[in-house]
Amino acid sequence: MDPQKEARTPRELVTRPPASRSQTPKEEERRESGEAPAAALGEEADDSADGLWELPVEPAERRPECSRCSRPQKVCLCPFLPVHPLHISTYLYIIQHPAEESKVLRTVPLLAACLPQDKCKVKIGRRFSEERDPELSTVCRKSGTLILYPGAEAANLEEFILDSPIYPSTIIIIDGTWSQAKDIFYKNSLFRLPKQVQLKTSISSQYVIRAQPTNRCLSTLECAAVALSILEKNNYIQETLLRPLRALCSFQLQHGAQIRLSKEHLLKNGLYPKPMPKNKRKLRKMELLMNSVKI
Repeated sequence: MDPQKEARTPRELVTRPPASRSQTPKEEERRESGEAPAAALGEEADDSADGLWELPVEPAERRPECSRCSRPQKVCLCPFLPVHPLHISTYLYIIQHPAEESKVLRTVPLLAACLPQDKCKVKIGRRFSEERDPELSTVCRKSGTLILYPGAEAANLEEFILDSPIYPSTIIIIDGTWSQAKDIFYKNSLFRLPKQVQLKTSISSQYVIRAQPTNRCLSTLECAAVALSILEKNNYIQETLLRPLRALCSFQLQHGAQIRLSKEHLLKNGLYPKPMPKNKRKLRKMELLMNSVKI
């Protein structure tokens, strides 16, 4: 799904009214006699600064973006994408928090570029209902729809498909920070309708340029890669989807980015830079992370 480029219109000239100030009697005498004022240099500097406000303001130029991977053309990742979209039978719905749409290093555009347009749909928003999105409402009510979100009630995806009488045809994944995803999941009743599943995997995230809460947390692209590989019973899908993510991280690291360690790793190794929270609930979460207890 190609993002539309913003229309650019030159800004109007910004003008500022000249500053007016009252003159003291001495200054007025000097002006009438033709003498230079005592603070002539300072006043000239002020006058020149006032003149800057009359200069036209040029809008910042954004670099041209690739229409397929949504990356700037100079750092296009299309060479790492499959030549043709992957052939899959599963429908993937990405529920994206609005804040993710403007992030430069987001992974959803790379994911969408690897899949057929009719198989991967991105829905942007925080609140969804039958009135606002009848299509999503219909999808959530189908017996073959799953939603990928970890929790005590979530079934292991690999085990679920072995015992399920109806093989899943659609999977929903929430895209956002963990707090944003939690807000979307629990405050939208539609997302309580599909069967809740989670991934039981020992792999660590390869999205090393963005910090994760724990070593087991995966990016949206990685979750989709693992889930689709399981549902399609094809490991090649996971490898193909992860290739552009590796390329993105490699490029960023070569140009000044740093590896972002998880909060769990920082806490366990005494490297967490912030003071421990005073709030008991938040402190308890920190303790669980340090003891590797799943929250």
